[in-house]
Parts: sequence; C-alpha cells; structure tokens
Amino acid sequence: MTQVAYEVEGWGRGELVVANERVVWHELPWPHPGLPDVVGGGGSQDPSQTPTRPGARAASVISRRSSGEGRGFATEVVRLLQEYFAGERVPLEDVPVDLDYETPFLQRCAEALRTIPRGEVVTYGELAALAGAPRAGRAAGSFCARSHLSIFVPCHRVVAADGLGSYGSYGVSYKRRLLALEGYAHAL
Repeated sequence: MTQVAYEVEGWGRGELVVANERVVWHELPWPHPGLPDVVGGGGSQDPSQTPTRPGARAASVISRRSSGEGRGFATEVVRLLQEYFAGERVPLEDVPVDLDYETPFLQRCAEALRTIPRGEVVTYGELAALAGAPRAGRAAGSFCARSHLSIFVPCHRVVAADGLGSYGSYGVSYKRRLLALEGYAHAL
C-alpha cells in the first residue's frame, strides 16, 4: 500500500492511497495550515472540519514538479489529478478503483457514476435507477455521502431533485467549484 500527498495550486493538499494498482482512498485537495484558504465561500481550515483519511501522515510527497524517476501507478494518478484540477480533461474514469468492499448495488452505483460525463449531473433517484434499483435513491445518496473515492467515483455529479444538494465536510461551495471546473453551469 502506498500513501502519497500532493499539492494542487489553487486547491490545496490532497492525499491518495493506492494498492495493487488501484485507488483505495482519495482525499480531495483541501487548504491546510500554512496554505491560503483556496476553497472560498465557506471553506474551513479548522482541522475538525476537514475530511478524514486513513493511516498516518503521507510517507512521501509528489509535487507538481515531480521528477521522471519512479513513474509508478501512484505518480501517474497524481499527475492525472493535478491535470484535472488545472482544468484539463483527463480519463479519471479509467483509473482502477477498489470497490471490493461494496455490495453489488453500491458497486453498480459506482460504475454508473463513472459513466456520467464531465459537465453533466444526475439526481440521486436517477443514479439509483442507473444502478438497477429506481426506488433506492436514499441508498444511492448514502453511498455518495460515505464515498472515499472522490473524483474517481464522481459523487459531486449527483444532485438533489430540488437543487444542488450537499457535499459532506467539503461543503456545497466545493461541489459548486468542481462542477464549474467541469463546465456545468446550471444553477450554480
């Protein structure tokens, strides 16, 4: 298992955990002490309000200027993440993720979410229907609320039937910013 931290200009520091060439955990870039508040509009630098992650602090840091040495899976994924947060279109839906711990329905939710194109959204009910259980909108919402594969399983592309909906400890402003980055401009 490899755990790395990475920096993204204008977003903050994120963390990635990979094992067997699959992403098993991803913490979105977030402002950390010593970094400016880049989330904006309600972002918090209070550590009690930031997302959680497994394990100890990252053992290594891959920066925007990482060397060409050690171009392993984690390095390649970090490069894709940095390009994504810079506004580039990258194939994050092709990055293998660990869904082994999920129920078959929740695996189908994740797989369906990975097919939602950049710049588009679905409601929780629509996600449940795409996963084969049209009456399980609440279960789809619970899946999104606890997902630890942010961006790779793009839960930010799921909205409430009556509005944008929440985005856990990251907040609605972070969700709004991700959707704007992807070109979704409706009701932001």
